[in-house]
Amino acid sequence: MEIFIGEGQNLEKALRQFRRKVQRAGILADMRRKRRYEKPSEAKRRKAKAAERRRVRSARRRARR
Repeated sequence: MEIFIGEGQNLEKALRQFRRKVQRAGILADMRRKRRYEKPSEAKRRKAKAAERRRVRSARRRARR
């Protein structure tokens, strides 16, 4: 991740911007997940749950329209 700080830009604001970019990219979540070994069956289960959440969310959005 890269943040460019302009002349006179507040460092705190740049730090918040950096944290937001890191969170949106999913870097921290990925790091936490990779701290320990994940069995292939667990990875498969996690991915299936994520796919189900995406499917339900998109169906809910389609139903609103």
